[in-house]
Amino acid sequence: MKELIDAGNLPKHIAVIMDGNGRWAQNQGAARVFGHRNAIKAVREVTEGCAEIGVSYLTLYAFSTENWARPEFEVRALMELLVQSIRNELPTMLKNNVRLDTIGDTKSLPGSCQRQLAEAIEATQANTGLNLILALGYSGKWDITQAAKKLAEDVQNGTLTPGEINEEMLSARLATEARPAVDLMLRTGGDHRISNFLLWQLAYSELYFYEDLFWPDFRREHLYEAILSYQNRERRFGKTGEQIKANSAK
Repeated sequence: MKELIDAGNLPKHIAVIMDGNGRWAQNQGAARVFGHRNAIKAVREVTEGCAEIGVSYLTLYAFSTENWARPEFEVRALMELLVQSIRNELPTMLKNNVRLDTIGDTKSLPGSCQRQLAEAIEATQANTGLNLILALGYSGKWDITQAAKKLAEDVQNGTLTPGEINEEMLSARLATEARPAVDLMLRTGGDHRISNFLLWQLAYSELYFYEDLFWPDFRREHLYEAILSYQNRERRFGKTGEQIKANSAK
């Protein structure tokens, strides 16, 4: 399918809800943590796939604020797996010119995770290829709330008036800052919801749901499948189809 993709019409920013690790493991009679461990290959596949075809930004929903409510053993295992994965994948990121970054309340993560993330981010900051963004300790509501607080502080400090506030100002204070809005969001696991992920940034995203695919089984072909679907859609952004066609003809 890769050869069918139009390189001139790629989504600039892809976001992924990596769902189904626990159910994948349970279907095999194993503990949920087994699914998380086997999800690393899928992360590598989607990252390398995006890097190869020229996608600029890839945001992975790695750990939400709601995930802290999971069983303590599972959370601890996820944090340990995160540290191990970043350490193991750093040489591949450097080889593939991938720049790592994070969004979310990373200060809530264990110290070992924060240190490993900081080291990997520093090691890859000069890379100019795919921007890989891990959403950790993240939720869309948290993101909008912290942006609103920043605006309120600016008003309180006298550097901004309420009447001057617009969408661009709020967007600039989100965790994603100057990064582009999401063009295409993928979700494995069969659920049809966005689960408090990038609520502002997903406003006009195309959504692609995998009905019978759990995240550990995700491969590059599944990425290509979603991109081909994206390229066959008409993105109107509130306009009519006729307006879009007229603008394209100019």
